[in-house]
Amino acid sequence: MNDLFSAAAEDDESDDSPAGGVRAPGVVRPRSPLAVRMRPRTLDEVVGQQHLLGRGSPLRTLAGEHDPGAHAAPSSVILWGPPGTGKTTLAHVIARGQGRKFVELSAITAGVKDVRRVMDDALTSRDLYRQTTVLFLDEIHRFNKAQQDALLPGVENGWVVLIAATTENPSFSVVSPLLSRSLLQTLRPLDESDIRGLLQRAVDDERGLAGTVELSEEALEHLVRLAAGDARRGLTALEAAAGVAHSEREPQPGAHRGGEDWMDGEDDGGEGDDAGEDAAPVLVTLDHAEKAVDVAALRYDRAGDQHYDVASAFIKSLRGSDVDAALHYVARMLEAGEDPRFIARRLMISASEDVGMADPTALQTAVAAAQAVQLVGMPEARIILAEAVVHIATAPKSNAAYNGINAAIADVRAGRGQGIPAHLRDAHYPGASQLGHGKGYVYSHDEPHGIALQQYAPDDLVGRNYYEPTDRGVERDIASRLAKLRRIIRGK
Repeated sequence: MNDLFSAAAEDDESDDSPAGGVRAPGVVRPRSPLAVRMRPRTLDEVVGQQHLLGRGSPLRTLAGEHDPGAHAAPSSVILWGPPGTGKTTLAHVIARGQGRKFVELSAITAGVKDVRRVMDDALTSRDLYRQTTVLFLDEIHRFNKAQQDALLPGVENGWVVLIAATTENPSFSVVSPLLSRSLLQTLRPLDESDIRGLLQRAVDDERGLAGTVELSEEALEHLVRLAAGDARRGLTALEAAAGVAHSEREPQPGAHRGGEDWMDGEDDGGEGDDAGEDAAPVLVTLDHAEKAVDVAALRYDRAGDQHYDVASAFIKSLRGSDVDAALHYVARMLEAGEDPRFIARRLMISASEDVGMADPTALQTAVAAAQAVQLVGMPEARIILAEAVVHIATAPKSNAAYNGINAAIADVRAGRGQGIPAHLRDAHYPGASQLGHGKGYVYSHDEPHGIALQQYAPDDLVGRNYYEPTDRGVERDIASRLAKLRRIIRGK
């Protein structure tokens, strides 16, 4: 059990002298990771999640930012979202609220006894000291039913205000009584602009790299893509890339180390440090970023030529039934940060245009994949996309339906197909029968085989065939049936 007040204080003072006022000679205290140092101190510094941080929101109330006109008491909340979206960050910000005792437990290591001890202490703090206890419980989905039930008395009676964090759907991982007594707050993955702003702030902020480095545009974009909406991952990659850049800088004879001090936490307090302050920032290049995280930057611009070239190669590989090449291009797009929904849309088009009726289930697979990708998200969405790619690439191919609709549109645009046969027109409105509408119409279900000898096409298009099925896959059977249908309908 850790008191986050103490943890926050240690983070804030990690670069200063010890409490005694004097650092022991030659002692270098390691700095906290960049992601810890850049943890926001107020809700206004939080990146993203603005849909949860409006005025009077439950999280602002928990943080002690009370609206004078509001009467809402702090509510227990469950924070649900993917890793790196700010669940722990929000808890640490709330830890700074005044008049609160803040306690942190991890469901990985805590048990029922730990929970009951917190509840007993919280009840004592409330009754004797009129102090509210805020309990942050990380990874609550790892708690079993008995452990979660132990939280109920304290949450229901107000002994504690619970902040529970989980990466799994609370509807399945949190017991119903606890879920009904808490507000569910859904955190969204950070978008690229959020990550980009966070990395730039980390470069400039005194708590971060303090201007000792500069990021090239290529390095910044690469780090943003690598983060994939995870702030912690982005900051970790940035710190590693900065370390590579510093290590490769050639030391100047007699020069102060200056910017390298951010690596080991040494800080001489300012005086006699002028040489270090004057040192030029180290440029972090794309090469440094690649070396730091061992992932090559793909030359892929989602708004430029590479986007269209790779997408074109992907579609043509599907059409050409080269499943291996198609999987390569999917991997290339995903690794470059392409939106998986874009890939899913291309799969639906390919299933209709290139597979068509040769395998009607290909479109069903593509549509199901598109829906599943939106529900699941990355990185698991890659598996769903791969299944659809394999189905479409290996399916028999036919563009007969594609050619059919194009031929029909061409005739319409050329002015062909004027009028509608009178017996097919609507005969339900008053006066329609006097115009001959519906007269002579044959109801198909009354005919043998459910097919009537009857003209359906406009007069100038009688006998015009748009759909010409191939002899591949399911269309082999369709071609035989279609020939019989046309003979009956047209009386030939």
